[in-house]
Amino acid sequence: MQPELEAKRLREQLQRWNHQYHVLDEPAVSDSEYDRSLRRLQALEQAHPDLVTADSPTRRVGAAPLSAFTQVTHQVPMLSLDNSFSDDELTAFDTRLHDRLKDDTPLEYACEPKLDGIAVSLLYRDGILVQGATRGDGITGEDITANVRTVGSVPLRLSGENAPPLLEVRGEIYMLKAGFEALNDKARQEGGKVFANPRNAAAGSLR
Repeated sequence: MQPELEAKRLREQLQRWNHQYHVLDEPAVSDSEYDRSLRRLQALEQAHPDLVTADSPTRRVGAAPLSAFTQVTHQVPMLSLDNSFSDDELTAFDTRLHDRLKDDTPLEYACEPKLDGIAVSLLYRDGILVQGATRGDGITGEDITANVRTVGSVPLRLSGENAPPLLEVRGEIYMLKAGFEALNDKARQEGGKVFANPRNAAAGSLR
């Protein structure tokens, strides 16, 4: 098989396996089979540097996290959400919405647990991840592209066809308690730094 065709096949296969493992929580192959395919792609890219692409799964590994960051200006301010701590505050929020809409029709709300992580912006051009940034002060954040590439559940390439020319996705990067506890256990064994909570650990992993 020609190197460019084999590299393309391996990239697509590894991206599919990454999605099944990190997002669907349904591993499709063994770790050893995944590693064999990844090493083969690494060898191809090393022999043919022109085959390296921005969305290659090899871009997730082998690079040390950056400790110094350049600043990024958000094209649209990255604001935070307000908090409500009582029924009265929720009722006041609902009233404000009706006043603004000038409509008394009852509203339906979708609620979900609060994920306590670090707010990030992911910028995709033509379906390829080109920038990751922290919220910072809402106007200016830090460029964490190199570090966010190491997060397995963050796609380097969007799935499907006809990706928009420019897409910004905003959300939280967080660490599950099981991962947090495993990280701290390892740190204790190695005499390293122990994080106070999962949010701090998630932030530390990006910085």
